[in-house]
Amino acid sequence: WIYSRTGMRERRIAREDQATSDLAALAAQAALDNAGISADEIDLLIVATLSPDMFFPSTACFVQNKIGAKNAYCYDLGAACSGSLYAIETAKNQIASGAVNTALVIGAEKMSTVVDWKDRNSCVLFGDGAGAVVLRATDSGRGILSGVFGSDGSLAHQLWIPGGGSRNPMTHEMLDRNEQYLKMEGREVYKHAVTQMAKASLDVLEKNGLCSDDIKLFIPHQANARIIDAISTRLGVKDRTFLNVEKYANTSAAALLIALNEAVRSGLITRGDLILLVAFGSGFTWGATIVEWTK
Repeated sequence: WIYSRTGMRERRIAREDQATSDLAALAAQAALDNAGISADEIDLLIVATLSPDMFFPSTACFVQNKIGAKNAYCYDLGAACSGSLYAIETAKNQIASGAVNTALVIGAEKMSTVVDWKDRNSCVLFGDGAGAVVLRATDSGRGILSGVFGSDGSLAHQLWIPGGGSRNPMTHEMLDRNEQYLKMEGREVYKHAVTQMAKASLDVLEKNGLCSDDIKLFIPHQANARIIDAISTRLGVKDRTFLNVEKYANTSAAALLIALNEAVRSGLITRGDLILLVAFGSGFTWGATIVEWTK
């Protein structure tokens, strides 16, 4: 029933001795190697995650130390599954303002630590992983185009971890109720995810004077196959939709960057192609952006 409902066949679970920063550092180093730059060239390092190593300091600071990015200023960004897309937008604007030259954006999650393994409705949906991208200004092509982003905090209770923060500090009673784990109203999340990702995709196309026929590849957040199928059908891009949720399950903030990496390595993206990225996460948060591939 897991595959028929979600499209997931397998996933990755990190070792017990691996933290989110360890996964992030591996992805970061791979991105640096691929870009042909050294860690000390990084000016800005952002880690998007909902499963940080600890409350503070930021996971980004741990990653900075692990990879030797001594010249970077670092912080975490919390937008759940939308996190890496929000981080890309943030880094893009920092570069465009002239504040930084080179940014490293990482989406990393150890979801196996925040799911309730006794809740079969949710624990089967998530996996561990990390992805990373290096961003720099370009004078060749348009690079990252204008994005569209939104949030609705009135629906936060439909996908959250209720215990452990300043609102509900952890107690023995909360632990007994498993409130340190992810809670989700699946049907409501599905409905809002499809609606908001489809709308954001259409809005970002209109904002940039484009239509779906202009898009070479559609890369949505890898939540589950049913959500992706519904969105791609609405947009008319089903034949140009990238899907790897079958292998990794939902890796939250890491999912979009893992998918982008696989699409590039599979030869599905070449110079000049327009790529539509869209995500939806807890909060609720959502966003979409278009990238003209310049590498």
